[in-house]
Amino acid sequence: MAHTATDTATIASVGITAAPSWLSERMPVHADARRAFDAAREQFIAGRRIDMGALAASLGVDRTSLFRWVGNRDALLSEVLWSLAIPTLVQAEHATAELSGAERIAELLTRFVDDLNAAPYFHSFLTREPARALRLLTTKESEIQRRYVATAAWLVQRELGDAPLGGAIDAANLAYLLVRVSEAFTYADLVAGEQPSAARARVAFRVLLRADLADARES
Repeated sequence: MAHTATDTATIASVGITAAPSWLSERMPVHADARRAFDAAREQFIAGRRIDMGALAASLGVDRTSLFRWVGNRDALLSEVLWSLAIPTLVQAEHATAELSGAERIAELLTRFVDDLNAAPYFHSFLTREPARALRLLTTKESEIQRRYVATAAWLVQRELGDAPLGGAIDAANLAYLLVRVSEAFTYADLVAGEQPSAARARVAFRVLLRADLADARES
């Protein structure tokens, strides 16, 4: 396994460090922003639509105050979504602790895709607001994709070094390709009318990472 300066970060912190938002920086120092975020997160996990008017009423404030605390609905949704991605990534990190190199990256990202596909609250969101979900999750209009790419780049650097695959591609571009594969098999029903599939994602991850070639060289 290649060790770099990325060893000082963790899979839970690297994404938000690479792409902080106004709200992510505000919550640790603004109790009302944190309170509103926590309430919105609970609603989302329960499978309910986050409605800013209803959320403001539940907090005992008007919409103007809520927007002043957390920004607009997309900003709040983005932070809620990433807050749920973090424990999923951490769980996948722990589950693959015995692996290393390309094998670990492929298996970790496969588990992440599988867990997202299996989460009822996530499926509810995709079904309820497909256009917004794709915009927030798969474009740079939100911090989510940038955080995911930064996390994937951190994994690549940790497991394969700064010149992965014999220097055929740099870590940042390989990370971006891995994220696009992850998105393709997580949101397949929205973009191609096909079933999301962690199994197919695994195959694509392994091809990109040349994991089977690495296995052959080691055997």
